[in-house]
Amino acid sequence: MRMNFHIIFLMILVVSCSRQSNFIVPDQENEKTFIRGVDLSSLPLVESKNIAFYNFRGQKEDVLTTLKNNGVNTIRLRLWNNPVNDHSSFQEVKSFSQRIKSMGLKVWLSVHYSDTWADPRHQIPPLSWQGISFEALKDSVYFYTTKIIREIQPDYIQIGNEINLGLLLPYGSINTNEVQYLELISTGVQAVREHANETKIILHFAGINGSEWFFYKLANIDYDIIGLSYYPVWHGKKLDELKLSFSDLSQTFGKDILIAETSYPFTLEWRDWTDNIVGLEDQLILPDYPATVLGQKQFIAKIKEIIKSTKNGIGFCYWGGELVIFNGPEAKDGSPWENQALYDFENRALPVITNFKNE
Repeated sequence: MRMNFHIIFLMILVVSCSRQSNFIVPDQENEKTFIRGVDLSSLPLVESKNIAFYNFRGQKEDVLTTLKNNGVNTIRLRLWNNPVNDHSSFQEVKSFSQRIKSMGLKVWLSVHYSDTWADPRHQIPPLSWQGISFEALKDSVYFYTTKIIREIQPDYIQIGNEINLGLLLPYGSINTNEVQYLELISTGVQAVREHANETKIILHFAGINGSEWFFYKLANIDYDIIGLSYYPVWHGKKLDELKLSFSDLSQTFGKDILIAETSYPFTLEWRDWTDNIVGLEDQLILPDYPATVLGQKQFIAKIKEIIKSTKNGIGFCYWGGELVIFNGPEAKDGSPWENQALYDFENRALPVITNFKNE
């Protein structure tokens, strides 16, 4: 009996230790789900130009492979309703999403509810939705969002992109049609909830100023994640204010929070004739983050540090990492982002990519 007792005791001890070790798993899992994303919406367009990309060793390598090997776990894509060409169309995004998933990466969709760019200054309804009744518009939002969820099955979905002033204007203006604005958001959310148990819903605001007011308007909406764009050129150069706002928003609304878009230049030079978004020193955070390879890397490292120090901070996404020179050196309709890409002017991966490692 004593022998059996000791055996039973040892078995209990082993099970107990096993259970105690399992307590570590949630933290490990939370670490694994920290979103380390890159927006690659234009990669199909760039690849169609037969542009080659290279890893740190100078070897030709697919962008997704290089990013995954350096810790990226999520790819963000914009989705336009009926664009003038196939890029960012439903079929392109669906096909690209399948490729992304086949590599074990997660898909994050930014649904613009427009045929073209939607941002704080532009929220134009798709041409086929213009002039219809508000009830018909809600139906369109519902069935379109349902189609996205059923056919693409994203891990994360934004109901609108940078919807500071609303979406589908003038129907959904937050200033002049707030009730309709909330109904449109709720309709998109409803379509997701009714057809996807796991997909997380992001509501996306550009910048810091006004963000608290904005999310108070959405306090009764059933969403999961606060998403903010942060570009120093547009949203201020004080990273301490970003950190404070990040923390305040998360605590006030009890939501997970992330940086949905950010980037930084590795140089102020250029290699095509398309005007770059950032090209002047007064657009930078100086002296801490100059437009150098190291400055770019350190800026993103700081962004990651701010998010990780926030209680409910769950990740970040780099925008335009693929936007190298793709239309030739004299193109006036080329890349305005070439000096903020994750690749240098020879299309070789930059050190900033190492910030996506799980550390």
